[in-house]
Amino acid sequence: MSRVQSIERAFAVLGALADGPSGVTDVADRVALPKSTVARLLGSLTREGAVEQVPGETRYRLGTRLGILASGLAGGRDIVSVARPHLEALAAELRESAGLSVPDGAAVLYVDQVEAANEVRIRDWTGTRVPLHAVSSGLVVLAHVAPRDLDAFLARPLERFTDRTVTDPAAIRERLDRIRAGGYAWVHEEFAEGLNSVAAAVEGEAGPAVGAVHVHGPSYRFPVLADSAAIGRRVATAAAAVSARLSG
Repeated sequence: MSRVQSIERAFAVLGALADGPSGVTDVADRVALPKSTVARLLGSLTREGAVEQVPGETRYRLGTRLGILASGLAGGRDIVSVARPHLEALAAELRESAGLSVPDGAAVLYVDQVEAANEVRIRDWTGTRVPLHAVSSGLVVLAHVAPRDLDAFLARPLERFTDRTVTDPAAIRERLDRIRAGGYAWVHEEFAEGLNSVAAAVEGEAGPAVGAVHVHGPSYRFPVLADSAAIGRRVATAAAAVSARLSG
């Protein structure tokens, strides 16, 4: 394999993992390459931190190094390594998956996820890009963008993912006001049917929303209605702790 061909194939493998964790066979089928070739590429990408195995499984997912590069931060203070202990604590305490995302243009890019010990689990969103208006992590980022950038974002057609997706600019502006006041955002089945999430923004040297900490779970069990505000505050506390580490 030439070096150029190797790079092209490596990017094809990364693209195949962008929709979520997959095994060697599934990736090989998606990129139309032999399993042996894909296995070697996954091994190389794993050593570079661009890919990692899902803990306790044989499937692979996008790795934390991609999150570090996407976040624009480097060294020991990168947002992924700083946030990881807080994601683990959230997942253990709330018994739902906790994740981290960073702004990526008009979307957020999910760069890390910690699973909770549930029989019914939510898919791993690591490597997925989602428009800002459709998910809780995107909304908390959108709540902190400059007014001119917000105007430009709301001037474009906004995609509707479910019947509950909010796409009206005036309604989104009102929602962002509430998010700024409360410090967190809930989304109920607006990006995917049966999925609820809550997020809070992470502040860093580059601005007030360099990322977002979120927790998500099936709508039938998350949140317990009486605890939604308490859960929101808990996620906001975790995001504030990440912010303090990044700025300290």
